[in-house]
Amino acid sequence: MYIEKINSPKDLKSLSLLELEEVSKEVREAVLYRISKKGGHMGSNLAVVELTVAMAYVFDFPKDKVVFDVSHQTYPYKILTGRAYGFMDEKRLSEISGFSSPEESPEYDVFKVGHTSTSVALATGLQKARDMLGGNERIIAFIGDGSLSGGEAFEGLDLTAEIGSNMIIIVNDNEMSIPENHGGLYENLKTLRETKGEAKLNYFKSLGLDYIYVEEGHNIKCLIDAFEKVKDSDHPIVVHVHTIKGYGYEPAMRDKEGYHHAVPFDLKKGNGAMSFDDFGECYPALLGKYVAKKAKEDEKVVVVATGAPGATGLPPKVRQPLGKQYVDCGIAEECATALISGLAKGGMKPIWNTYGTFIQRAYDQLVQDLCINGNSAVINLAGCSIFGMGSITHICFFDIAMLSHIPNLVYIAPTTWEEFVAMEDWAIDQDKYPVAIRLPHIKVVHSQEKYDTDYSRLNTYKMVKKGSRVAIIALGGFFQKGESVREKLLSFGINATLINPRFISGVDKKMLEELKKDHELIVTLEDGCLDGGFGERISRFYGPSNLKVLNFGVEKALYDGYDLNELLEKSHLKDDLIVSDIIKTLG
Repeated sequence: MYIEKINSPKDLKSLSLLELEEVSKEVREAVLYRISKKGGHMGSNLAVVELTVAMAYVFDFPKDKVVFDVSHQTYPYKILTGRAYGFMDEKRLSEISGFSSPEESPEYDVFKVGHTSTSVALATGLQKARDMLGGNERIIAFIGDGSLSGGEAFEGLDLTAEIGSNMIIIVNDNEMSIPENHGGLYENLKTLRETKGEAKLNYFKSLGLDYIYVEEGHNIKCLIDAFEKVKDSDHPIVVHVHTIKGYGYEPAMRDKEGYHHAVPFDLKKGNGAMSFDDFGECYPALLGKYVAKKAKEDEKVVVVATGAPGATGLPPKVRQPLGKQYVDCGIAEECATALISGLAKGGMKPIWNTYGTFIQRAYDQLVQDLCINGNSAVINLAGCSIFGMGSITHICFFDIAMLSHIPNLVYIAPTTWEEFVAMEDWAIDQDKYPVAIRLPHIKVVHSQEKYDTDYSRLNTYKMVKKGSRVAIIALGGFFQKGESVREKLLSFGINATLINPRFISGVDKKMLEELKKDHELIVTLEDGCLDGGFGERISRFYGPSNLKVLNFGVEKALYDGYDLNELLEKSHLKDDLIVSDIIKTLG
């Protein structure tokens, strides 16, 4: 095998074209092997194998610098930069991250990258620094998979044209985002593909950028010729490469959206497509079907997605029947926030399903475009949990600190599916507030309880069990943990009060004041970060009093690939540890 002997891109320089093609075959097999064992981003990585081999052959890495967008396309690059063991040795798969990582390879990985549309803007900083320091390294920005739809991508392209020096922008156009592409920009890319790059209307040229087109994105010779042509350009140039998502693996080419990210699977059976149907009942799948049902019942409902609809229960079979009542903004959360505000103002009932880690991109728009104007849009947030995605670029449990402090945004947390339905129905039909709903992430919990249908009396908590000495305020998906802790406390002779706070963004001053009469300790449980979190709001209320407060959550940190059990142990979030801390505090 060739790739076993490739420790750096320099090892490619002496190979013939036929040998480079063999390297590409081996790289693709290694990518498939890793994903079949561990899961990971699949279609986009398979699409750039030849492109990456040609890039590594022509450019002088690590002197030259490449910045990948999202990291959905970094696997072949990792294999060619001394990390093939993470794709071939089953015992070492976990040594390699699914994302660009300087800790893993400080020589070759310039930035930690996991969110989208950032590569060109990051590369402009390298471009400007090189120019000011008198360097001669080439700067490459690698972008694709719908990342051009994000506003920061435009800003980066706009700026690199202004800086004006050497920058190669590789646009990997596999005709897809995560699902299908949306937006006028992608219509122009389609036109450019159809005219082999000759169309007069050219998005990149309109920004002042030079441009070439490569139709055969899996032809190594064509790619090498293109890179040789542009590598020493004294100005920014876009290399627009047409590839096929999932190339080289038939199931991934047939189901491009399903195989964007694959779960561990059998390569021969081809059963790795990501689908919630494989996981049994889960909240995102229920969410997608429910909002689709609401749209069918009410023509004013508009369902909004931002480039990753499948992750929030909107696969093609759910979203396509929605027709005009469905809008995908692409990977542009800022635009989506303004869109739902405008839809609400225009008399519609917008529902935006997104992931907690992605809404971070839209903080200013949440404040300025939505909440200041007070328009009654609904945002459903999935994945907000320490049980969710664990890579450093996709941490999903900072949402409480971010959203609950925005004035005029009502942030609520259901404890069961039925409570979510009650809250969602109210949020859609009310017209006074923007409402965000934090969907539980762990196992779906059902209940026969009759839930309130009107939540307009803001910040009113629900006392589920009345006790004394200890009051447990258990938020959202951690309510069941509160129930378990309360049961365990009974064996210590403590009949604790159990409260479902429902509202994340405010406190029930009347109920909290009442607890002072016959309680010694208040315990808060939240599936999120302690700093700036829900529990700190409760602690602040009781600060001037004699009541003690214990807050349970996770410490603020940049977690990366954490072991869930270790995190639960360290954070004292296991039921027995919570009970132990309560008993110790009571003395």
